[in-house]
Amino acid sequence: MAGGQEALALFVFIGGLSAATSMVIVETIALSTMVSNSLVMPLLLRGRSRLARRDNLAGLVLGIRRAAIVLILLLGYGYLRVAGGETALVSIGLVSFAAVAQFAPAILGGLFWKGGTRRGVLVGLVAGFVVWAYTLVLPTFADAGLLSASFLREGPFGVGLLRPERLFGMPAMDPVSHAMFWSALVNVGGYVVVSLADPPRAAERAQAVQFVGVVEEPFGERRRQVRATVGELQALLERFLGPEGAQRVLRSSPGRRPDSPAAEAPPELVHHAEAQLAGSVGAASARLAVAAVAGEEEIGTEEVMRMIGEASQRVELVRWRLKLLYDATGGIGTTLDVTRTAEELAQVAVPRFADYVAVDLAESVLREEELGPDGTGTGIKRMQRAAVSGIRDDAPLFAVGDRLTFSPSSPQARAVESGVAVLVPRLRESTQWREVDLDPARGSRVIDFGIHSLITAPLSARGVLLGMVHFWRSEKPEPFDQDDLSLAAELATRASVSVDNARRYTREHGLAVALQRRLLPRGLPEQNAVEVASRYLPAQAVGGDWFDVIPLPGARVALVMGDIVGHGLHAAATMGQLRTAVHNFSTPLDLPPDELLSHLDELVTLIDQDAIAAGDETTVTGATCLYVVYDSVSGTCVIASAGHPPPALVHPDGRVEFLDVAPCLPLGIGGLPFEATELSLAEGSRLVLFTDGLVERRALDIDVGLRLLRETLARADPSPEGTCDAVLDALLPESRSDDIALLVARTRVLGPGQVAEWDVERDPAAVRRVRAAVSARLMEWDLEDLVFPTELICSELITNAVRHATGPIKARLIRDGALTFEVSDHSSTSPHLRYAASTDEGGRGLFLVAQFAERWGTRYTKEGKVIWAEQTTPGTAGG
Repeated sequence: MAGGQEALALFVFIGGLSAATSMVIVETIALSTMVSNSLVMPLLLRGRSRLARRDNLAGLVLGIRRAAIVLILLLGYGYLRVAGGETALVSIGLVSFAAVAQFAPAILGGLFWKGGTRRGVLVGLVAGFVVWAYTLVLPTFADAGLLSASFLREGPFGVGLLRPERLFGMPAMDPVSHAMFWSALVNVGGYVVVSLADPPRAAERAQAVQFVGVVEEPFGERRRQVRATVGELQALLERFLGPEGAQRVLRSSPGRRPDSPAAEAPPELVHHAEAQLAGSVGAASARLAVAAVAGEEEIGTEEVMRMIGEASQRVELVRWRLKLLYDATGGIGTTLDVTRTAEELAQVAVPRFADYVAVDLAESVLREEELGPDGTGTGIKRMQRAAVSGIRDDAPLFAVGDRLTFSPSSPQARAVESGVAVLVPRLRESTQWREVDLDPARGSRVIDFGIHSLITAPLSARGVLLGMVHFWRSEKPEPFDQDDLSLAAELATRASVSVDNARRYTREHGLAVALQRRLLPRGLPEQNAVEVASRYLPAQAVGGDWFDVIPLPGARVALVMGDIVGHGLHAAATMGQLRTAVHNFSTPLDLPPDELLSHLDELVTLIDQDAIAAGDETTVTGATCLYVVYDSVSGTCVIASAGHPPPALVHPDGRVEFLDVAPCLPLGIGGLPFEATELSLAEGSRLVLFTDGLVERRALDIDVGLRLLRETLARADPSPEGTCDAVLDALLPESRSDDIALLVARTRVLGPGQVAEWDVERDPAAVRRVRAAVSARLMEWDLEDLVFPTELICSELITNAVRHATGPIKARLIRDGALTFEVSDHSSTSPHLRYAASTDEGGRGLFLVAQFAERWGTRYTKEGKVIWAEQTTPGTAGG
């Protein structure tokens, strides 16, 4: 115009206006199509809006696009007036391009990456748009004067690293490239990190298979996956494109189109219809709609969305039920207590599955009795309520402890008879469920309380009926259905195994405890050699720890401590076998400790051989035993151990030591002889015998346990009872995984006035001299009543020794509760009691000794043997 070329300027103006107008029109139409296809229509279809229920959706789609065009133009004009007056049109277009580019990671990830998640997309988009607005939009506001110019130069709050056009000190770049770099980095990073941190849900995985799989599979195969008739495709197209649009799509299809609407559409036609429909409603909606018409019945768009919604709900329901079963697996059976297991079953289902849950157990289960196949042995017997849980405490249900009897026609009884769960969806329409203990009034109160649905399931395991579980629903308005019935049956099945495990364990544990206590000493026997106190604490799983105190002749006593490998009835029974064997080897055989353990070792080997021959893999090998014999006359102690921890010795002055006992292998291993250790003990010393459960466990090393035991014994009360209490107070764990046996014996020594000894010459005349000395000593002890029988016993035993024994002969008289007369020599030949014939001149001596003595016997020593006879004194038991 300055050069006088007005016509040319007019043409230039018209061309620029046309180009700008065309750009605005094209961009506006594209954006409106994206808004309608990707935002508005999916929302209307998913929300089951009445607008989407029309037969002709073409007008609705067109209206949405027109409204979107007006809105987009108004937003653009508003931006131009507010901040874009000084900005070139191309710059505004680049800003818009940067905004649209934020959708690229989500689109590409949805097409090619199955690991992407909805949350990842949302986080990436939000983060990308925030960076886009910060680096591109806000600078335009600053250029327009809406923000301070220092915002661009210095950054917000003077933080230079946050300058919008030089973010984090990025070297100089043009604004669009700078914004694209940072927004894409944050967008992609947020999308990937959140998707990896939050794995896809089931619905998202299914969608990924649908869409990502489409890209991966061959094109030809993909086109043949959906089958539909021509009429079904035409009806679908008419709903979205109108009749004319549908006919236009069908006519433009490549290849031959069947004339009959009932004919199956070729794959090319199906694919062409899906592609044309995608231009109107989007690829995702088009794929779902075309897949829906593949069935035999016609399905509308709203039905497609309803099916998608139901499928999603179904997935969520399955996930919820799996979660409930998972929680039930971990929450039921945490203890081996029957009642607690029933309580856990009731608690795990409330309130997620039922509003109230009641668990009834057969009375024989609670009494720990053996069950028949029906749980009681003779049909449906009374049950007892073991647990109740609910959302309220005032429900009119039977309380814990109530005994119940179900009518044969009730659903509870039918569940028991059939072995499957029974559903009563609407309690008001049924009366048989009320037939419990002939109390119909309670059923009416249940209905009035609002409880309206019931599932009752039997608790059965290993073919044995254990009880029942009842699920009631009140607050949830919908009744139980068949799916709920399956879930209730699964819950009952899992709980039944836990209840049965608890029942079997409780019963076996009770039997093992009863057997063990029956086999252990009920009370410590009377003897004067030591003062004894003991403690026995069984573990939760009963083991085979045991102890014993065995009085021996000659003012001696045997202290025994043993430990059987394993737990349960087998360990308790084995302990009884070994304890009985030790008693037999101790009295009347009176074997030394090392020989006794040798015989016990052979016995364990024979027991294991018999068990293996019978197919029993549980063996006794590995059992330990400690055998101690204390002689209160000499104050000596002989100890032998078969792999057992050595005893602790507390001296009278408080010093503590663990005795250096010869280490030997446990019982049943064999190979090496057992060795005895002999030592002298001062009067008042305390021998402490224990099992390893006292000083060794998972959280306590045995060395630490022995140190704690030593420290405790050093400061414990000197009495055996006080010592036991102090040891258990210091070392008893809160939960025991092994039995604990403790035996404390404080030694005594007989005074000189209680023992008399004589050397006997190998001369028959010596019998009269010893007999006279014995009579005189009995008179000193005020035992005149025992003079005659003791003289008879003395004469017979000494005469026997003089005639048949070798080496020096000694006689000893001991008064210690009982009166014991002993004759020792160096011969290993032992006399035997026999019945003499009327013509025999001898053989009646030991018979007379057995008649006058309470008991008699022989024990072997290193030098030979000792023959002894014991009589009760006046004032003692049996006297």
